[in-house]
Amino acid sequence: MDRNTIKDTGILEQYLLGELSEEESKEIENILKEDGELREYFSKMEDDMEQMALENAISPPIHIKTSILNKIENTSPNTEEKVIPLQKRKRISYNFAIAASLATLFLLSSGWLYNQWQNTERTMITLQKETNDLQDRLINVENNYKETEKWYQAINQPEVVQLVLKGNEKSPNSAAIAYVNHQNKEVILNPKKLTKLHPDKTYQMWADVDGEMIDMGVISTDQEMIVMKYIDNAESLNITIEPAGGNDHPTVEQLISNVYL
Repeated sequence: MDRNTIKDTGILEQYLLGELSEEESKEIENILKEDGELREYFSKMEDDMEQMALENAISPPIHIKTSILNKIENTSPNTEEKVIPLQKRKRISYNFAIAASLATLFLLSSGWLYNQWQNTERTMITLQKETNDLQDRLINVENNYKETEKWYQAINQPEVVQLVLKGNEKSPNSAAIAYVNHQNKEVILNPKKLTKLHPDKTYQMWADVDGEMIDMGVISTDQEMIVMKYIDNAESLNITIEPAGGNDHPTVEQLISNVYL
């Protein structure tokens, strides 16, 4: 195996933790002897893991230390010493292996907790957005209700006269309802049943006063109710089709509806 393969496969970590077979361990040892750069890399890795183990080590209970010291003191000096031969390479201790395993477990757990935190944060952001959207919809509903209530109160006064402007042969499917309050001098129009026009055309309302057509305003069919101009002494209400933006005088041949007051 070349140097990069050895680094990438994690076999050095396995060697350091004593997880390789004897044959594999000898092969790694021979490679380390011949490759100074790899040997330096391994030494650095060994120091790092040792430092990690020390940082995560757990001190043994004090009675363990006392027990060991007492046993040493009670040992006879003539007792034949048992010598345990060291292996050729540096073996990691049992406690070190446990500490390293715990450190690895800690890192994995930290990664899992971080992912959980990110998922939770994304969920909270989504919930906050949905809450804001719901609040906006509730505000719109409340505003629509207030708007509807305002129009309802305006057109249901006893003094209000309701007039239906039906379409003629130029626009037979059109219809609009005008609510005229002579006492408050108000005219409210419901234009929703007027036939849709091309964008370059619009509806316009006129009041006939002694044969003169006076502008009451352009009609937008996108609204439920529109406040039009109140014209004193009007004899009839009239609707014509005009160029977009309205006209300063009515196009009589484009009259589509009228009603007498």
